Amino acid sequence: MSDWKIIVADGLDEIGLEILSKAAQVDERAGISPEELIEVISEFEALIVRGRTRVNAEVFSAASNLKVVGRAGVGVDNIDLAAANLNNVTVVNSPYATTQAVAEHVLALLFSLARSIPAADGTMKSGLWRKKQFMGVEIKDKVLGIIGMGNIGSSLAQMSKSLGMQVIGYDPLISAADIERRGANPVNIQELYVQSDFISIHVPLNPETRGMINGGSFGTMKRGVRLICTARGGIVDETALLAALESGQVAGAALDVFAKEPPGMSALVSHPKVVATPHISAQTAEAQARAAVDIAREVLAALQGDPLRSKIV
Repeated sequence: MSDWKIIVADGLDEIGLEILSKAAQVDERAGISPEELIEVISEFEALIVRGRTRVNAEVFSAASNLKVVGRAGVGVDNIDLAAANLNNVTVVNSPYATTQAVAEHVLALLFSLARSIPAADGTMKSGLWRKKQFMGVEIKDKVLGIIGMGNIGSSLAQMSKSLGMQVIGYDPLISAADIERRGANPVNIQELYVQSDFISIHVPLNPETRGMINGGSFGTMKRGVRLICTARGGIVDETALLAALESGQVAGAALDVFAKEPPGMSALVSHPKVVATPHISAQTAEAQARAAVDIAREVLAALQGDPLRSKIV
């Protein structure tokens, strides 16, 4: 075992901890506060987080020995990448581990919207029989528009096509030919809005994507569209979405992420046309085990100076 010290701030599946413990000293601090992290971070060469811990400039400034930050998952919007770069700290993630889980959760939300499954279940549990209230729609031959054709968007495209959906995709960072190879008919964003019966969002949260789905976007969409977001809160303008739901422009929305988490019993969460889940799209036993293995190996590779598969900075 080396003298490396690794702090795990948000919990990690046991299989990942086992890998780390064979090569380094591991300190599990699940739930550590921002103040406590700043106080102790100078003792560690590596920090592993999930989505809860904010690794900001103040953390990096205090981390005199830090060499690598590992994000056990895909999104790195909770890590200040500019500060990491300024302090010569490598940032890695596990971009493939949760692909299947998130794509499957999108499909679960899509079916929930199409058939009002959560609401129907709620009435049954209240002792009611409201059969006529829940007229659904079939997804076969419906158009699914995917915004963001990365790993998750591509996996979703393949699954949705197997269910008989027509899949179109938009991604400004991927060529039309590559989008087609990934399972979707490439379109521009306006075409996607106009044509889609369902829209699923799979882009990272950054200055370019914050609020990209806004009042103007909803006004362009096909009336009665159903929206799904499992990416990041803040991409969808929640005030504009609420107005679109009230007007009927949007027939329903399924949200796993929110601008503020937890959002509390907001008007959006409690809206009868909204299916809400608490940021659980990646929460499967299999996905969390894969993420733990991937990030453990990548963090150790960074410490050892070995080639990296998922270096962000």
